[in-house]
Amino acid sequence: LATSIGYGAVQMTGGLDYLFGLSAGTGTQVLAIAAIVGIALISVVAGLDKGVKRLSGINMGMAAALWVYVLIAGPTLALLAITANSFVDYFTHLPALNAWIGREDTAFVRDWTVLYWAWWVSWAPFVGMFIARISYGRTVREFITWVLVIPTLIGMLWMSVLGGTALEQVYNEGYLGVANAASELALFKMLELLPFGGAVSIICMLLIAIFLITSADSGALVMDTITAGGKLNSPTRQRVFWCLLAGSVATALMVGGGMASMQALTISIGLPFAIVLVVMCVGLLKGLLEERQQQEHSD
Repeated sequence: LATSIGYGAVQMTGGLDYLFGLSAGTGTQVLAIAAIVGIALISVVAGLDKGVKRLSGINMGMAAALWVYVLIAGPTLALLAITANSFVDYFTHLPALNAWIGREDTAFVRDWTVLYWAWWVSWAPFVGMFIARISYGRTVREFITWVLVIPTLIGMLWMSVLGGTALEQVYNEGYLGVANAASELALFKMLELLPFGGAVSIICMLLIAIFLITSADSGALVMDTITAGGKLNSPTRQRVFWCLLAGSVATALMVGGGMASMQALTISIGLPFAIVLVVMCVGLLKGLLEERQQQEHSD
């Protein structure tokens, strides 16, 4: 969670520098983290329904509007073709891209495959607890559909349109702004060529901030639930404590080493917890089999 807040702060300050000429140094990044955590605290105090749920609804609505805007304002026909091809390419090339055996592009494997693998693994405890809490009463089939299948499809649509627009700009329009830009500026460079790109970039800054706020407040709620022994109505000051702690860790990482320290922390946390996840998968399978046997016995 701290790593994600730090990454978001880097992208936000990069956008502020690009749009308004503000410094993107460590001091500005720390202020961005403080602003994110400050708003997240308000949401945490408001609770799951009044705070997190409302912000998440706004978040998804803005993201959907951005996706539609890029699809219409960008090379629409090319993007539709890219989207169709990406579904085929995803399942065709995923096994090879998911492994590093026999590959020569070690930089890609290290900076993308391993890093993001560890990042998502480190998110597993929080995501699992939070989704379980909001999915209470759903069937396993509904859970798999709405938590695994649909988000995967949405992610593919998102990457196909936004990433496809950037690729079209580089390879067919000869625009190297995205290719030569730092990673935190790539989104803003891509929007630069689209109509009303400056105004949309400002909206994207707000969208990024809300993404990070919802991550921080929902993460604080889950950490509080875990440390409270599963209680859902623990004292508000405990949720405030965890939210402040996540912001403090993000600040320490930013000041102590920036992106490099965040990546190192992500990988170091993700690797040991991957072993825990394997054990949890075995436990889940055992629990499902036992429940099935109980149902068959009762029938």
